[in-house]
Amino acid sequence: MTEAKLMKGNEALAEAAILAGCDAYFGYPITPQSEVLEYLAREMPKHNRIVMQAESEVASINMVYGAAGAGFRAMTSSSSPGFSLMQEGISYLAGAELPCLLVNVNRAGPGLGTIQPGQGDYFQSVKGGGHGDYRMIVLAPASVQEMADFVFLGFDLADKYRNPVLILSDGAIGQMMEKVEFKSYTPPVVDKSFWATTGKPKTRERNYITSLFIQPERMEQHNLKLEAKFKLMREHEVRWEEMNTTDADYLFVAYGLSARICQKAMDIAREKGIKVGLLRPISLFPYPYQRLEELASQVKGMLTVELNSGQMVEDVRLAVKGKVPVEFFGRLGGMIFTPEDIELQLENLITNYHAN
Repeated sequence: MTEAKLMKGNEALAEAAILAGCDAYFGYPITPQSEVLEYLAREMPKHNRIVMQAESEVASINMVYGAAGAGFRAMTSSSSPGFSLMQEGISYLAGAELPCLLVNVNRAGPGLGTIQPGQGDYFQSVKGGGHGDYRMIVLAPASVQEMADFVFLGFDLADKYRNPVLILSDGAIGQMMEKVEFKSYTPPVVDKSFWATTGKPKTRERNYITSLFIQPERMEQHNLKLEAKFKLMREHEVRWEEMNTTDADYLFVAYGLSARICQKAMDIAREKGIKVGLLRPISLFPYPYQRLEELASQVKGMLTVELNSGQMVEDVRLAVKGKVPVEFFGRLGGMIFTPEDIELQLENLITNYHAN
């Protein structure tokens, strides 16, 4: 039996990183994710692992590049303004096919914004916030337990695809305390000898890590190789959770903190006789387009709920292909809606549907 612990989301994520075999962490403090750096700075040296507070987020992501290039399990974490500074380095990591784990504990923006939770980094995360054509798997936890679980999954997926993986959380889940259990885990043995810069033995040629290909023909071939990998992600790594969808007439679509609040809104609505279900995307890339399209053939309408001005709603509308109306409800600037707010919004939408 595993022992349950009461931990903050950020601390659970940090403990999971140690258990997942993270060799090196590079970061810079920023609210509301600073506990990740603080926890690892205290605990990682006990395991003879590396923790370094870099001079900036730009330095952090480039240190991750170096450690990942040498074949180590490396990670960094930040919050929205700091994560924006990492975008060039993330593009380099994806272009050079280097596995690593990235964490963004989202706060409200734009600009410096506020330290309160938000979901305004969706576009940046799932569309490739840096330059060029690249993608990375994006996992969206909705609990402290998932903050921990997705670290193990994230590192494994990064190694599987030789690509950065992002955990996109938010300030509320990072700061809340819940019960968490850490299951037994052994990092898989991954052969990195054919690409990692670990020194040249006599048995092979030198390994080169780069994302620079001056000749356009070579650059195109490299991009096509990456696109084939991203296609495999779309085919095999789509993750979602759904609740009460079997008999649903309407559907909430939400991720992370918003999905947790929608669960209670769903209960309130069903007590009033409104049959509403919930689809929670767990992987924001790849996105559960097919499942949403299937549900669009069943329900009368969907309400996308986000802590932003409307970002994921565009993917929901792409998924349903105009089969049903898709409406949006959100709050901005770190303000958080209540379950009652969401349920009332659903009632108003249903009234408008009947009126039309």
